Amino acid sequence: MEPADVATTHPVPQDAAADVDAILEGLSAEPKRLSPKYFYDERGSQLFDRICELPEYYPTRTELALMREHADTIATLVGPRAAVIELGAGSTAKIRTLLDHLVDPLAYIPVDISAEYLAKQTEELARDYPKLVVRPVVADFTQPFRLPNHRLKANRNLVFFPGSTIGNFSRRQALDLLEVMAFEAKHDGALLIGVDLRKDPERLQAAYNDSAGVTAEFNKNVLVRLNRELGADFSVQNFRHRAVYDDNEGRVEMRLVSTKPQSVHLAGRKLDFAKDEYIVTEYSHKYSVDEFRELARRAGFEPVVTWVDEEELFSVHYLEVQ
Repeated sequence: MEPADVATTHPVPQDAAADVDAILEGLSAEPKRLSPKYFYDERGSQLFDRICELPEYYPTRTELALMREHADTIATLVGPRAAVIELGAGSTAKIRTLLDHLVDPLAYIPVDISAEYLAKQTEELARDYPKLVVRPVVADFTQPFRLPNHRLKANRNLVFFPGSTIGNFSRRQALDLLEVMAFEAKHDGALLIGVDLRKDPERLQAAYNDSAGVTAEFNKNVLVRLNRELGADFSVQNFRHRAVYDDNEGRVEMRLVSTKPQSVHLAGRKLDFAKDEYIVTEYSHKYSVDEFRELARRAGFEPVVTWVDEEELFSVHYLEVQ
């Protein structure tokens, strides 16, 4: 698949320069912050794929095991000739599991902000599923976007949102995003979503501070990207990765901590950092099953089935538009 085959249906910044005002605003806030979407240039996407293979990082393998165990039931619930809309498409392992069990899936529409990574991921998928209409869409999936046209009519739209990416958003933002999903699923549509569960903080600390240092490299890559795309002069070695769990908020915070007093220049602005001052680069909110079901109901979904692993680490929810 050539890059020209990737449709852009919503205005999306192709580099960080398009968002410079928002970036400067975040880095001038207290505490300083950056959107997690800046993780996902091509290098960041590759590093995240490596994170998903780490022994400490339970979400990917646990979610995949749940999907494999219940794939036949999921296929029965979805029904034949569905169009699958995957938001934030990454590694193809989970979508392959889904497509292999669905009955005559009509179309696969992966939606992601990283055009180059999206094209590479979907090229192989389109080759392996020659009967499937594969139409990648470059879009900011947090906003309503236009689905690409195809001649065949699906029986149902299934929005697929694995990986507990919903946790990257505040609970208010998660509600807004679920409402976008309900809009894209349309009448009689459905949502299949992975949601990380509340658990022992020590398990979370290990998952986000892996011994191999891959998560640290992933976190610091955002500074590399700002240097490359905005001409910033972050000294990456002067920041360390740290992930902490905030029990009151029910979330992990990913931080880049300044190891010394320093100044950084970005887009003509000077940004000062005190020793131990940090940039929040990502939140990862955790839910109980009941908490997430109630949030989904508020967004217009009706929970149908929830699957949870034996250790109660992770959940997969199947919901239908009310």
